[in-house]
Amino acid sequence: MTARIVVVGSVNIDMVVHCDTLPAPGQTVIGGTFRKLPGGKGANQAVVAARLGAAVTFVGCIGDDDLGREARAALAAEGIDTAHLAVVSSASTGVALISVDAAGQNAITVASAANATLAPAQIDAAGAAIEAADLLVCQLESPQPAVAQAIVRARRAGVPVLLNPAPAPPAPPAFLGAVDVLVPNEVEAAALTGMPATAFDAATAAEQLRAAGAAGVIVTLGSAGLCLADAAGTLRLPAQQVEVVDATGAGDAFVGALAVALAEGADLRAAAAFAQRAAAVSVTRPGAMAAMPRRGELAGW
Repeated sequence: MTARIVVVGSVNIDMVVHCDTLPAPGQTVIGGTFRKLPGGKGANQAVVAARLGAAVTFVGCIGDDDLGREARAALAAEGIDTAHLAVVSSASTGVALISVDAAGQNAITVASAANATLAPAQIDAAGAAIEAADLLVCQLESPQPAVAQAIVRARRAGVPVLLNPAPAPPAPPAFLGAVDVLVPNEVEAAALTGMPATAFDAATAAEQLRAAGAAGVIVTLGSAGLCLADAAGTLRLPAQQVEVVDATGAGDAFVGALAVALAEGADLRAAAAFAQRAAAVSVTRPGAMAAMPRRGELAGW
């Protein structure tokens, strides 16, 4: 049966400039190509989940503007249910300003705009979809009260929850212990555990976060792979070695693919390996949402 996934999250339009080097504070860098693309962590994760075969429902907010209509059309074109993508008149559609250097690394600034208006009442309006899902996926580009309400609705219905705690919150959210699978990167893991960046240890962080309540924790480490902690212990998985064109959205590719594998019944370790293949494919081409792989592209990775 087709896995049913609900993604509660952000949708943006990405403004992407490619440049030789990322600018330092106070520095102006002359860039090259410019592209305007649909994005946002929630939308990216929803798209990769849909491309990998899941039936995806998206819950979020856009502005009543051309960018919002563009974002909705991009999700709908992927077969994603956008019935719960609300249009708000009080804010514009979210925008991300992204610089990508010659090595494929990026710096991103986000104007949340309409994404910041997502409220618990809208979550309740999507409650039936959440409660019928095989998995709920959330991030922290949406307001925490809305994310908390989505997790409450899922837990009451016995629906497992995957949380990508990005961007890093100033303090651990109160709902952290209600999450089944937690997927931070090393910056987010350090913030959640209070571990100094200079003394960061992925295994220790993963174990601490699992002790806080999550059944499984995956700390993603970019080109260094990942560290996973579950009931069987802690292990490291190396990343596939590929020529990086653009790392924008690699974490979202990982999370979306992980969600599909888990919703289809894979255990966390098998799901993580599947997700690593999706992330590896995504960084070999430009863009975030546009780079998300389809199922057939993962064969042989």
